[in-house]
Amino acid sequence: MSPSLPRVRYAREFSLEAEEFRRVLVDSGLGAIRPVDDVPRLQAILDNSNFIVTARLDAPDRPLVGVARGMSDGGWACYVADLAVAKSAQRLGVGQGLLDAARRQLGEAVSLVLVSVPEAVGFSRRAGMTPLPHCFWYRRRL
Repeated sequence: MSPSLPRVRYAREFSLEAEEFRRVLVDSGLGAIRPVDDVPRLQAILDNSNFIVTARLDAPDRPLVGVARGMSDGGWACYVADLAVAKSAQRLGVGQGLLDAARRQLGEAVSLVLVSVPEAVGFSRRAGMTPLPHCFWYRRRL
């Protein structure tokens, strides 16, 4: 970790404000493919996610620098829909820290499944994740 960057604290959070989430999405680059201009939709996304792990700087205002957001059944799988790290915290181990914190929270009986954007495939491989060749989806229309 860079000496100029305060320590990062990872925690499961049960509530996150849409505007704070929006800032990390935009700063991470994921804002280009997320509905960041629709704050009510972002809040609905957060409200209906049952698994959110955050990375916050250990500073007085506790700025959010990373989020892993998804849905878990608590016994078999957790589907990670967003893994976003602010540009200022990228390449400092924050993405790996979020995944590690999520795995600790979920336990060894729950698989972590990440839907990666093409630009992050290299990170996912370096994080030790195994690519799944058989994955299917229906694309959103909005």
